[in-house]
Amino acid sequence: MAHTGGNAMMKWLVAALVIALLGGEVAQAVVICKIETDNLSVCRAAVTGNHPPPPNNKCCKLIRGADIPCLCNYKSALPALGINPANALALPGKCGMRKPPC
Repeated sequence: MAHTGGNAMMKWLVAALVIALLGGEVAQAVVICKIETDNLSVCRAAVTGNHPPPPNNKCCKLIRGADIPCLCNYKSALPALGINPANALALPGKCGMRKPPC
């Protein structure tokens, strides 16, 4: 039964992230791993494609405030958002932080 709830939560999370990343307005920001979803677009370029540009200062500032181990829990949902998981998990290292443990 808990597994079904987890799947529903993951689907809701993916929907919220898609809206945020596509620039849609969300009535209220959702906070995931200490990141407000309406701020995720600052890292979009650095996590998409095969050869993304390095993260900009705004992206690194956002990542420095994130709960990086928490983000590992959402690794499998990233491709549905057009995000390359390897690029996303490389962001902390590119921003001068410790790489995530996942």
